[in-house]
Amino acid sequence: MIQILNKEDCCGCLACVQICPKNCIDLKEDNEGFLYPLVDAAKCIQCSLCEKVCPVINQGDERKPIEVLAAKNKNEKIRLESSSGGIFTLMAEEILNRKGVVFGARFDSEWGVIHSYTDSSEGLAAFRGSKYLQSYIGNSFKEAKVFLEEGREVLFSGTPCQIDGLKKYLRKDYVNLHTVDFVCHGVPSPKVWKIYLAKISKNKVDTVKRINFRSKNKGWKLFSLDIEFQEDGNMISETLNNNPFFKIFLRDYILRPSCYKCPSKCLKGGSDVTIADYWGIDAIYPQFDDDKGVSLVMINSEKGKSIIRPDLVSFIESNYDDAFKGNPSIEKSVRIPKNRDVFWTYLSHNRDIIKLIRQITKTSFKKQIIKFLRKVKRKLYR
Repeated sequence: MIQILNKEDCCGCLACVQICPKNCIDLKEDNEGFLYPLVDAAKCIQCSLCEKVCPVINQGDERKPIEVLAAKNKNEKIRLESSSGGIFTLMAEEILNRKGVVFGARFDSEWGVIHSYTDSSEGLAAFRGSKYLQSYIGNSFKEAKVFLEEGREVLFSGTPCQIDGLKKYLRKDYVNLHTVDFVCHGVPSPKVWKIYLAKISKNKVDTVKRINFRSKNKGWKLFSLDIEFQEDGNMISETLNNNPFFKIFLRDYILRPSCYKCPSKCLKGGSDVTIADYWGIDAIYPQFDDDKGVSLVMINSEKGKSIIRPDLVSFIESNYDDAFKGNPSIEKSVRIPKNRDVFWTYLSHNRDIIKLIRQITKTSFKKQIIKFLRKVKRKLYR
């Protein structure tokens, strides 16, 4: 049976949970808000399927794309609503035109992120745009398999480790399966997101009307987190450099432990297409950059090439080296911050997440640690 002794050894893809024939694997949330599998040994029949489908235990081979593009969806409305160049929507629409099914990540009723599917173009809007949380995959692998066995084409999008988990869960290649992942920096804690959202909504999360992690109101390169409220129509709109949640996310304090040692880097997840923002496009192909979003598209298989219609895309043929310069996360995991544990200790004592993040990002962590330890000592000796 699968046993998670070190948290860095579980990427949270839930392939093990979905493959178990006895349904004896439950999920347990840790103090950071991440889910981990927990096996009921009394029900386990020692089939080892959970270990066989684990992308951490069974890592794939490193790959390089067969083609690299800088691309923009010709539909300007879709591009504006997308995180970068709107290429995911273009691929999804192609699958829907073939009477297929598209799986992606969307917000739930409490503004967490879950995986689901749609077979209509109206349902694509919920999948469009980045959500800086790891989606709860649920039974999506099982659902995708049902559609595949029925002969329907499926486009499954997700993080590299989710795609890796899906392909290992299926345990065979399906000609009607198309997979797309993205260049992943790492997935932040859903617990921190919930605390942050509760704070800014004054514990009235149900009053949140709309969330856009990648608003282009101030431009693509200086994107904003926009949160709109129902009651008064007010909206928070803060750029990535000013928003507290983005600050702590991009400083790597709240990532899932496996992200510091990602098992699916170097395209090992096996996706047909990998997409990302083409960061650095202004220096490489300045004539192609209008600050409205350009996608990096790495085509990893012939199957991936088949779902991108060139007549609907403006593109420039690029190369891997240029793509890697702006997106080193293709190959490299981020480093664990030296004081990551201290942040989580802080959070357990201080629920004012915005104040905490601003203090940490404003002054050196060393000074903050000294102040924090003094406060703890005073409380202990009172």
